[in-house]
Amino acid sequence: MAQGKDRVVLAYSGGLDTSVAIGWIGEQTGMEVVAVAVDVGQGGEDMQVVRQRALDCGAVEAYVADARDEFATEYCMPALKANALYQDSYPLVSAISRPVISKHLVRAARQFGATTVAHGCTGKGNDQVRFEVSITSMAPDLKTIAPVRDLALTRDVAIDYANKHHLPIETTRNNPFSIDQNVWGRAIETGFLEDIWNAPTKDVYNYTDDPTYPPLPDEVVIHFEKGIPTAIDGRPVTPLEAIQEMNRRAGAQGIGRIDVVEDRLVGIKSREIYEAPGAIALIAAHKELENVTVERELARYKKRVDERWGELVYDAQWFSPLKKALDAFIEDTQEYVTGDIRMTLHGGRATVTGRRSESSLYDFNLATYETGDSFDQSYSRGFIEIYGLSARLAAARDVRFGKGLQVGEGSL
Repeated sequence: MAQGKDRVVLAYSGGLDTSVAIGWIGEQTGMEVVAVAVDVGQGGEDMQVVRQRALDCGAVEAYVADARDEFATEYCMPALKANALYQDSYPLVSAISRPVISKHLVRAARQFGATTVAHGCTGKGNDQVRFEVSITSMAPDLKTIAPVRDLALTRDVAIDYANKHHLPIETTRNNPFSIDQNVWGRAIETGFLEDIWNAPTKDVYNYTDDPTYPPLPDEVVIHFEKGIPTAIDGRPVTPLEAIQEMNRRAGAQGIGRIDVVEDRLVGIKSREIYEAPGAIALIAAHKELENVTVERELARYKKRVDERWGELVYDAQWFSPLKKALDAFIEDTQEYVTGDIRMTLHGGRATVTGRRSESSLYDFNLATYETGDSFDQSYSRGFIEIYGLSARLAAARDVRFGKGLQVGEGSL
């Protein structure tokens, strides 16, 4: 290629669309393409094989970033501390990976002198927004393009282009699903799943086994330090290792299968299938340890913060001032979230069966109804009088104005 051309950094997966995009971008824009593959624990092909394919498809440079530990520590763990489940179900599998991928795209753009960043998203999804908002938050001078959205690179065009140019990539018109995966989980959409009456078939799943006929129950003890899992069954683990082990063990029991119609950022309702065995099991354990260690009013308010945090991250606001402020609040709530959670993994369920923590707010002597009860029940009458005072005064006013609550016979 001629020297002095503008360069574009392409988020490269190694699949058909991004492989074709290398040459397509060059033809449509005249720019050289630097392919960047970011490993966030998606598995599959060896990343060096992916890198070589990018070069074989015409990239002037190809770079692989091993972001697995970074992703687990700096992105998955904040999501765990926030018990992040969008619409009470989706553990933000793709949403939390886009900011770290964007970070490495920007870093590569600086390293290789690119003026533009490209991604493979369509114009209908959330990820186009996540990539572009993340990139502009870190590098407002960089431009972005999306070959599928901006340069008319449809799937049919991609297959024809790959065949015509003899690119080293498998081409097929029969792949039924669009799949995105990383260590935090797996997202599956399109194909026959777009009919929301259709049940998912067995070939949809990969991270989880069928929970209908599970193996014997698996008991696991997870130790947390300030909201982060640091040991499993007494063995020290990094955040990445904790997720990987729980993926394996919870996945074997069919835990973490999610089928949901969700509200996309762009205004479309979309049917999505998710598999997130490790994420779902860890969130369940973390929630229960918070129940033991976080004071009541703080816990109630944190639920509202957790929900808003998840919405912000889903809606491409990872780098926003509000999300940053909520991070600080959530981090403060984790000061005493240290201890052990025992769970039984079986038949699609992760069930907490035991809790212990030196920072527990559970007082056995206050809670027990047996001999040794230290709760002074004589306090309760006065407490109820004061607690119900405002309600009693309001009810008395209603009676004075003829609006008292009418309780008919036999209603109790």
